[in-house]
Amino acid sequence: MFMGMIYKRGQMYWIKYYRNGKPYRESTRSRKEADAKRLLKKREGEISQGKLPGVYFDKVRYEELVQDLIQDYEINGKKSMPRLRCSLKHLDRAFEGMRVTQITASRAKAYIKNRLSAGASNATINRELSALKRLLSLGVEQEKVDRVPHIQKLKENNVRKGFFEHHDFLALRIALPSYLRGFVTFGYKYGCRASEIRNLTWNQVDLEQGTVRFEAEDTKNDEPRTILVDSEVKEMMTKQPKSCPYVFPNREGTGKIVNYYNMWRKACKAAEIGDKLFHDLRRTAVRNMVRSGTPEVVAMKISGHKTRAVFDRYNIVSENDLKEASERLETYLNSLNGHSYGHN
Repeated sequence: MFMGMIYKRGQMYWIKYYRNGKPYRESTRSRKEADAKRLLKKREGEISQGKLPGVYFDKVRYEELVQDLIQDYEINGKKSMPRLRCSLKHLDRAFEGMRVTQITASRAKAYIKNRLSAGASNATINRELSALKRLLSLGVEQEKVDRVPHIQKLKENNVRKGFFEHHDFLALRIALPSYLRGFVTFGYKYGCRASEIRNLTWNQVDLEQGTVRFEAEDTKNDEPRTILVDSEVKEMMTKQPKSCPYVFPNREGTGKIVNYYNMWRKACKAAEIGDKLFHDLRRTAVRNMVRSGTPEVVAMKISGHKTRAVFDRYNIVSENDLKEASERLETYLNSLNGHSYGHN
């Protein structure tokens, strides 16, 4: 049986209740005794269900949950920390200073509306919503949040289908500064992620055997893999300076490549190949390996694709592929006795 009570301080009603012998006092922010009775009944119901009283959660701020989330990422060594920090920059503008009880489904919808108005893509907003849900879920685990509100994500239909034809790649490579040519060639041939190539060091390379080894900590999917490079790449790597620990160093040859985006954009413009992304090299490598007859399971191992679903997204069919398929079908049908049309 609960021993709660209602009393007044000035014109406002307050309530007092106990949880595990500890007293809680809470203002109802109302001058009506009926409101006080309803709130006291609510708090006693929460306690009877083993929950913390709601007043406790009113004291927890958004910033506290952010720090807990960052600490969780650091402890678990999550490689998506840069993406998280980028998401938090936008979330901070909307939720900084709020109590966790104020972060509701309606506020999440308002956040989505504002981000869409700012021109953010559905995929970007969804990454931010994932961060918001994660920090709230972590708060529930730590008994700092009562529950996670329903946050509806947006439909994503922005899968990019960009890729390079071989002549486009050659034009780009010529237009790039010399220190970036090996960097993009490696991406074009083996579909490695830009971060994997930028961080590639000589202790991962066996030039005599022509192999490159990516350890689990070097890859996004935490799976090690080995690549056997071809003669062109092997010769290219042989000519790279060995004074720097990184296989593809920056312009000065003193460290890894940090920012190549400006040079990339200028080279795309000079090569007249349109708006390309480095990630388009990854898609192209997958397509080229499959076209060349490389078994798909081997292509997945080389490019570092862990799931078939993502690999299939990258195994892109171009208009030329469709045209060649149509021509092969026409040739086959014409090789049969008679044609498939024009005869009764």
